Amino acid sequence: MAVIRKFQVTFDCAEPERVARFWCEVLGYEVPPPPEGFTSWDDFVRSLPPERQDSAFACVDPSGEGPRLFFQRVPEGKVAKNRVHLDVRVGTGLVGAERLAALEAECTRLVALGAERVRLLVADGVNESCIVMRDVEGNEFCLD
Repeated sequence: MAVIRKFQVTFDCAEPERVARFWCEVLGYEVPPPPEGFTSWDDFVRSLPPERQDSAFACVDPSGEGPRLFFQRVPEGKVAKNRVHLDVRVGTGLVGAERLAALEAECTRLVALGAERVRLLVADGVNESCIVMRDVEGNEFCLD
């Protein structure tokens, strides 16, 4: 039996490019080059039928280690909590005040990009502190 080592994370959203560019900034990801034969993504999008234009966007980890993120337009809005979310690991190895300072600094940066701070979950003796946030379309994620 083959072991799967690569995977893609897919987001349903209203504005795929907007959400993808937000996550590029959060994670240091990049927009891949346009398909062969096109000099830009705009040229590629204009080549699609009108109903498919701006319907999807993707970003990739420039190191090749992280998963590809794919964003697809869906007609319905977000109505409930995500069943899957990303944990953005900014405090790995840090504890106490040092961890909180790292989390708060990153939270400030992401709020400036359009994220929303939801709440701070304080260390409880089992889990370290983290900050629950929402991206530009309301998808929950954690600064961990």
